[in-house]
Amino acid sequence: MEPHIATRKLHSGDHNAALELYAVLLGAEPASMDLSAFDRVLRHPGTQIIGAFDNHQLHAMVTLHVLPNVTQAGRPYALLENVATHPYFRKQGFARAAMHHAIETAWAEECYKIMLLTGRNTEAKGFYEKLGFDADQKWGMQLRRVPVRAT
Repeated sequence: MEPHIATRKLHSGDHNAALELYAVLLGAEPASMDLSAFDRVLRHPGTQIIGAFDNHQLHAMVTLHVLPNVTQAGRPYALLENVATHPYFRKQGFARAAMHHAIETAWAEECYKIMLLTGRNTEAKGFYEKLGFDADQKWGMQLRRVPVRAT
């Protein structure tokens, strides 16, 4: 039976299901995820987390940041981050539905581009290419800071 996929913006009441997906994304225990960080992201201007559901169960999500910009006639740009799908529900359209919702939201906000990074050692690159993303024009680079350890 085909799932009935619905998408919507997450809210603080979705925190348990979202923290489970973040744990899947990071290979961690849900209890180690920070609920206050989830709420901080939800309150951040221009940021939303979009979820894909079946029967009110969250199966995939993506974070969309719409950021102000000076160039491109002042049009904002979008950054997609933390795309996560529960392993049992992969390849069933949940991540695709969440991504489509995020893309449409970014275009509705008049973003001139949408960016994302994905790991080199994942199958996700082909998924993103099917959605229209490419790496032909720019290279994605990053600088990471090692987390400060508690003493």
